[in-house]
Amino acid sequence: MSDNLPAPLPPALSKAQQASVINVVRRAAKSEIMPRFRRLNSADIRAKARVDDLVTEADIAAEAMITRALQIAFPAALVIGEEAVSKDASVLDGINEAQLAFHIDPVDGTWNFAHGLGVFAVIIAATRYGKPVFGLIYDPLADDWAIVTEDGTPQMQRPFGPARDLKVAMGKPLEELSGFVAVDTYTGDRQAQLVATLPAFARTNPLRCSAHEYRLIAQGHMDFLLSESLNSWDHAAGALLCKQAGAHVEMLDGGDYTAARNTGHLLVAPDRVTWNKLQKVFSFLVS
Repeated sequence: MSDNLPAPLPPALSKAQQASVINVVRRAAKSEIMPRFRRLNSADIRAKARVDDLVTEADIAAEAMITRALQIAFPAALVIGEEAVSKDASVLDGINEAQLAFHIDPVDGTWNFAHGLGVFAVIIAATRYGKPVFGLIYDPLADDWAIVTEDGTPQMQRPFGPARDLKVAMGKPLEELSGFVAVDTYTGDRQAQLVATLPAFARTNPLRCSAHEYRLIAQGHMDFLLSESLNSWDHAAGALLCKQAGAHVEMLDGGDYTAARNTGHLLVAPDRVTWNKLQKVFSFLVS
C-alpha cells in the first residue's frame, strides 16, 4: 500500500458492539414500549409542533433508556435523540464534527403507536462525520430487525433462525412503481403539484412510519421513497440500509445524503436509471 494513501478507518461498531446495541433496543422495547402499546391514556400523549406530531410516554422512556446505555458504552460519542432535540436543537450542530454519533428514534411511527396501529419501530443509526455507517431498524411486535453497516450486506435478523440478506427490487417502468410520498408534509402549490404526479404510479401510500417504509424497500416489496422531512433519526439508518441493499440513494438536487442535511428532498430508488426517471417527475421541487 502506498504511504500516500490514508489508512482505512476501523469499523464504527464491532460485532460485539452491534450485538450490544441490539440488546439495548430489545430491552427498551420490552420494558418501555410494548407495555404501553394500546394502553395509553390521554395524559400519556402530547402534541409537539403540529396536532398530528405526537410524543408519548413510551417515546420519552425508551429514548432515555437507550440514551443512557449508549452514553455508557460509547462515552466519546455524540448521542442525538428525537425527543431531546425537541428541547434543544443545538445538539444537531455537532453532527458533521462527530467521529461517532448515534441517532435515536425511540418510537418511529408515534401517531400509529398512539392510535393502536402496529406499524411502528425503533431506529438507531450511527454516523461518522455525518455519513451513515451503521443502521438498525427494530420491529418490537415481530421482534426482528434490519441491520446494516457501511461495508456489509444488509440483513433481516431475529433472535433465532438464520439471517436473510436484503436486496431491493428490480427497476421497472414508472407506471409499475410503488412508493412512499408523504404529501401532507408539503403545502400550497407544491402539494398540489405533487398530488398531480401520483396517478402516474401504481401506488404511493405512506405508512406514517419511515422505519417500515425503508424496511419494505430494502426487502424489494416497494420501490421508492421521496421525503422532504430530513430528520436524521428518521433517515440515516434507512438510507444506508437501502443503499447497501442495492438502491440508488441521492438528494433530489444532487449529492449524497448525510445526517447533517436538514433541507432538500431525499429520493431512494431501485437503481440509477429508475432514480433518473423519478428525478424528472419530481424536478419541480428543486426548481
